Amino acid sequence: MSGDLDGRVALVTGGGSGIGRATALVLGARGASVVVADLDEATAGETAELIGASARVAVVGADVADAASVERMVAFTVDRFGALDYACNVAGVSTEPKPFIDHTLADWNRVIGVDLTGVFLCLQHELRQMVTQGRGAIVNVSSAAGVVVAPGQPQYTAAKHGVLGLTKQAAQEYARAGIRVNAVLPGQTETVPMRAYLDAQPDHGERMLRGLPAGRMATPAEIAESIVWLCSDAASYVNGVSLLVDGGLIAR
Repeated sequence: MSGDLDGRVALVTGGGSGIGRATALVLGARGASVVVADLDEATAGETAELIGASARVAVVGADVADAASVERMVAFTVDRFGALDYACNVAGVSTEPKPFIDHTLADWNRVIGVDLTGVFLCLQHELRQMVTQGRGAIVNVSSAAGVVVAPGQPQYTAAKHGVLGLTKQAAQEYARAGIRVNAVLPGQTETVPMRAYLDAQPDHGERMLRGLPAGRMATPAEIAESIVWLCSDAASYVNGVSLLVDGGLIAR
């Protein structure tokens, strides 16, 4: 399907690593112009280098928890490539699991600020641009923790549940404006933070892997393919959906 996104413009937050990087790579490989946004501009630059098509890729530093930064990010995308066809809101953080009562307000504010308020702010500015165009597709990355709990991470669970509510709200309000808004809910995925977490707790990691129906975690590329599909015209009548990409974990 190489080249089927020729002429489209995509923005990916959290594009410096993990699922965000994989999503940017798939979009670039299929012909889209890609803006790679990340709080860490250096890692975003590394993703851009991997995409390789210098005329069709740009990098911007962005803090999705800051409204002014998000506004600049979207404006940068439109200034650089003239439109915003696809927005992939991937940026997210988590905290070390611990008992509910041991989490601090700082833990809560950090995760809610990025994982929920960040999605809200991105949606607002992306939708404003897409309304002027009369078209667009947005994919928010939630988590399997959007429908069940993330043990020891109440603020992460709350944020990821909230992302699904924001997705449905925006999808309903802007469908007649030619805009689709969907969410992807990844299960355990082979990212650097996940691997570090499992390496630090090998016994827990072994039990977790045994409990996965597929017997393995997803690769970031597998999650990215679902995100890009929801952006594409192949999903033209898919709107307001929360798509679990978890290898059957929640079905268990």
